[in-house]
Amino acid sequence: MELSAPMRNRVKVCGITSATDAQSVANAGVDAIGLVFYPKSKRNLTIEQAALICQQTPPFVTTVGLFLDAEASFVRDVLAAVPLDVLQFHGSETPEYCRQFSRPYLKAVGMQGLAASGGFTAYADRYPDAQGFLVDSHAPGAAGGTGLTFDWTQVPQDYHKPIILAGGLTAENVAAAIRTSRVYAVDVSSGVESAPGVKDPAKVAAFMLAIQ
Repeated sequence: MELSAPMRNRVKVCGITSATDAQSVANAGVDAIGLVFYPKSKRNLTIEQAALICQQTPPFVTTVGLFLDAEASFVRDVLAAVPLDVLQFHGSETPEYCRQFSRPYLKAVGMQGLAASGGFTAYADRYPDAQGFLVDSHAPGAAGGTGLTFDWTQVPQDYHKPIILAGGLTAENVAAAIRTSRVYAVDVSSGVESAPGVKDPAKVAAFMLAIQ
Protein backbone atom coordinates (compact mmCIF):
# COMPACT_ATOMS: atom_id res chain seq x y z
CA MET A 1 0.00 0.00 0.00
CA GLU A 2 1.47 3.35 -1.01
CA LEU A 3 1.00 6.13 1.51
CA SER A 4 -0.07 9.54 0.25
CA ALA A 5 1.29 12.66 1.92
CA PRO A 6 -1.00 14.34 4.44
CA MET A 7 -2.15 17.95 3.94
CA ARG A 8 0.18 18.75 6.83
CA ASN A 9 2.32 16.61 9.05
CA ARG A 10 0.52 15.25 12.09
CA VAL A 11 1.81 16.40 15.48
CA LYS A 12 2.00 14.65 18.84
CA VAL A 13 3.06 16.52 21.97
CA CYS A 14 4.43 13.99 24.41
CA GLY A 15 4.98 14.19 28.14
CA ILE A 16 1.69 15.90 29.01
CA THR A 17 1.39 16.07 32.80
CA SER A 18 -1.76 18.15 33.39
CA ALA A 19 -5.27 18.56 32.02
CA THR A 20 -4.50 22.26 31.54
CA ASP A 21 -1.62 21.45 29.20
CA ALA A 22 -3.73 18.87 27.36
CA GLN A 23 -6.41 21.50 26.72
CA SER A 24 -3.81 24.09 25.72
CA VAL A 25 -2.03 21.94 23.13
CA ALA A 26 -5.37 20.71 21.77
CA ASN A 27 -6.45 24.32 21.28
CA ALA A 28 -3.22 24.89 19.35
CA GLY A 29 -4.25 22.20 16.87
CA VAL A 30 -2.15 19.26 18.04
CA ASP A 31 -3.42 15.88 16.80
CA ALA A 32 -2.28 13.69 19.70
CA ILE A 33 -0.95 13.86 23.24
CA GLY A 34 1.48 11.46 24.86
CA LEU A 35 1.14 10.23 28.44
CA VAL A 36 4.27 8.68 29.94
CA PHE A 37 4.08 5.59 32.15
CA TYR A 38 7.78 5.13 32.86
CA PRO A 39 8.91 5.70 36.46
CA LYS A 40 12.37 6.99 35.53
CA SER A 41 10.93 9.79 33.40
CA LYS A 42 10.48 13.31 34.76
CA ARG A 43 7.11 13.25 32.99
CA ASN A 44 5.87 10.01 34.53
CA LEU A 45 2.19 9.90 35.50
CA THR A 46 0.17 7.88 37.95
CA ILE A 47 -2.84 6.04 36.61
CA GLU A 48 -5.08 8.50 38.45
CA GLN A 49 -3.37 11.54 36.92
CA ALA A 50 -3.60 10.06 33.42
CA ALA A 51 -7.28 9.19 33.83
CA LEU A 52 -8.06 12.78 34.83
CA ILE A 53 -6.16 14.17 31.85
CA CYS A 54 -8.01 11.88 29.45
CA GLN A 55 -11.37 12.83 30.96
CA GLN A 56 -10.68 16.48 30.17
CA THR A 57 -9.04 16.05 26.76
CA PRO A 58 -11.25 17.42 23.96
CA PRO A 59 -12.76 15.12 21.31
CA PHE A 60 -10.71 14.15 18.24
CA VAL A 61 -7.39 14.36 20.07
CA THR A 62 -5.70 10.96 20.15
CA THR A 63 -4.37 9.82 23.51
CA VAL A 64 -1.16 7.78 23.39
CA GLY A 65 0.33 5.88 26.33
CA LEU A 66 4.11 5.45 26.39
CA PHE A 67 5.64 2.39 28.06
CA LEU A 68 9.17 1.02 28.26
CA ASP A 69 9.56 -2.68 29.07
CA ALA A 70 6.65 -2.52 31.49
CA GLU A 71 5.11 -5.60 33.06
CA ALA A 72 2.12 -6.65 30.98
CA SER A 73 -0.05 -6.58 34.10
CA PHE A 74 0.81 -2.90 34.61
CA VAL A 75 -0.19 -2.05 31.04
CA ARG A 76 -3.50 -3.83 31.61
CA ASP A 77 -4.03 -1.90 34.84
CA VAL A 78 -3.51 1.35 32.96
CA LEU A 79 -5.88 0.33 30.18
CA ALA A 80 -8.56 -0.62 32.71
CA ALA A 81 -8.63 2.96 34.03
CA VAL A 82 -7.29 5.18 31.25
CA PRO A 83 -9.04 5.35 27.83
CA LEU A 84 -5.90 5.30 25.69
CA ASP A 85 -6.36 5.18 21.93
CA VAL A 86 -2.86 4.01 21.04
CA LEU A 87 0.05 2.35 22.88
CA GLN A 88 3.66 3.34 22.23
CA PHE A 89 6.42 0.92 23.19
CA HIS A 90 9.94 2.28 23.64
CA GLY A 91 11.90 -0.66 24.98
CA SER A 92 12.87 -4.15 23.87
CA GLU A 93 9.27 -5.38 23.67
CA THR A 94 8.72 -8.30 21.32
CA PRO A 95 6.03 -8.27 18.62
CA GLU A 96 4.07 -10.84 20.66
CA TYR A 97 4.19 -8.58 23.71
CA CYS A 98 3.03 -5.52 21.77
CA ARG A 99 0.04 -7.19 20.15
CA GLN A 100 -1.32 -8.93 23.26
CA PHE A 101 -3.25 -5.84 24.38
CA SER A 102 -5.47 -5.77 21.27
CA ARG A 103 -4.87 -2.04 20.89
CA PRO A 104 -3.27 -0.11 18.02
CA TYR A 105 0.39 0.41 18.82
CA LEU A 106 3.49 2.27 17.70
CA LYS A 107 6.98 0.84 18.10
CA ALA A 108 9.82 3.22 18.83
CA VAL A 109 13.03 2.64 16.91
CA GLY A 110 16.27 3.95 18.39
CA MET A 111 18.38 5.01 15.42
CA GLN A 112 21.72 5.20 17.25
CA GLY A 113 23.79 2.24 16.09
CA LEU A 114 20.80 0.59 14.42
CA ALA A 115 22.76 -0.13 11.24
CA ALA A 116 24.85 -2.67 13.13
CA SER A 117 21.75 -4.78 13.73
CA GLY A 118 20.43 -4.75 10.18
CA GLY A 119 18.96 -1.27 9.85
CA PHE A 120 15.48 0.20 10.11
CA THR A 121 13.65 -2.04 7.65
CA ALA A 122 14.87 -5.27 9.22
CA TYR A 123 13.84 -4.00 12.65
CA ALA A 124 10.43 -2.67 11.61
CA ASP A 125 9.52 -5.75 9.58
CA ARG A 126 9.53 -7.75 12.83
CA TYR A 127 6.39 -5.80 13.86
CA PRO A 128 3.99 -6.31 10.95
CA ASP A 129 0.92 -5.31 12.97
CA ALA A 130 2.36 -2.03 14.28
CA GLN A 131 0.34 1.01 13.26
CA GLY A 132 3.54 2.95 12.63
CA PHE A 133 7.08 3.55 13.88
CA LEU A 134 8.60 6.38 15.88
CA VAL A 135 12.25 7.07 15.11
CA ASP A 136 14.32 8.76 17.81
CA SER A 137 17.96 9.55 18.52
CA HIS A 138 18.50 7.04 21.33
CA ALA A 139 20.00 3.57 21.06
CA PRO A 140 17.66 0.64 20.34
CA GLY A 141 15.75 -0.37 23.46
CA ALA A 142 16.84 2.70 25.42
CA ALA A 143 14.62 5.48 26.72
CA GLY A 144 13.88 8.43 24.46
CA GLY A 145 13.29 11.99 25.57
CA THR A 146 16.97 12.93 25.33
CA GLY A 147 16.29 16.20 23.51
CA LEU A 148 18.97 15.26 20.97
CA THR A 149 18.60 15.14 17.20
CA PHE A 150 20.10 12.59 14.83
CA ASP A 151 20.93 12.47 11.12
CA TRP A 152 17.50 12.84 9.52
CA THR A 153 18.76 11.42 6.23
CA GLN A 154 18.80 8.02 8.00
CA VAL A 155 14.98 7.97 8.03
CA PRO A 156 13.72 5.69 5.23
CA GLN A 157 11.41 7.55 2.84
CA ASP A 158 9.89 4.56 1.12
CA TYR A 159 8.72 2.42 4.04
CA HIS A 160 5.14 1.20 3.69
CA LYS A 161 3.92 2.34 7.13
CA PRO A 162 3.78 5.80 8.73
CA ILE A 163 6.94 7.05 10.39
CA ILE A 164 6.93 9.58 13.22
CA LEU A 165 10.07 11.65 13.79
CA ALA A 166 11.18 12.49 17.35
CA GLY A 167 14.34 13.70 19.02
CA GLY A 168 15.35 17.30 19.69
CA LEU A 169 12.65 18.93 17.57
CA THR A 170 11.86 22.62 18.09
CA ALA A 171 10.05 25.37 16.21
CA GLU A 172 13.43 26.37 14.80
CA ASN A 173 14.37 23.04 13.22
CA VAL A 174 11.13 21.11 12.61
CA ALA A 175 10.55 22.47 9.09
CA ALA A 176 14.04 21.40 8.02
CA ALA A 177 13.53 18.03 9.71
CA ILE A 178 10.33 17.42 7.75
CA ARG A 179 11.85 18.53 4.44
CA THR A 180 14.77 16.14 4.97
CA SER A 181 12.96 13.10 6.35
CA ARG A 182 9.53 13.45 4.67
CA VAL A 183 7.88 11.75 7.62
CA TYR A 184 4.15 11.38 8.23
CA ALA A 185 4.23 12.97 11.69
CA VAL A 186 6.47 14.56 14.30
CA ASP A 187 6.66 14.08 18.06
CA VAL A 188 7.86 16.83 20.39
CA SER A 189 8.27 17.08 24.15
CA SER A 190 11.15 19.09 25.64
CA GLY A 191 11.22 21.38 22.58
CA VAL A 192 7.94 23.00 23.62
CA GLU A 193 8.52 23.11 27.40
CA SER A 194 9.36 25.81 29.92
CA ALA A 195 10.33 23.07 32.42
CA PRO A 196 10.21 19.25 32.30
CA GLY A 197 6.55 18.28 31.90
CA VAL A 198 5.34 21.89 31.64
CA LYS A 199 4.32 22.89 28.13
CA ASP A 200 4.83 26.49 27.03
CA PRO A 201 1.82 27.75 24.99
CA ALA A 202 3.99 30.18 23.02
CA LYS A 203 6.46 27.44 22.09
CA VAL A 204 3.62 25.10 21.10
CA ALA A 205 2.07 27.83 18.93
CA ALA A 206 5.42 28.55 17.25
CA PHE A 207 5.94 24.83 16.63
CA MET A 208 2.52 24.46 15.02
CA LEU A 209 3.14 27.54 12.87
CA ALA A 210 6.43 26.04 11.68
CA ILE A 211 4.58 22.85 10.71
CA GLN A 212 2.42 24.81 8.31
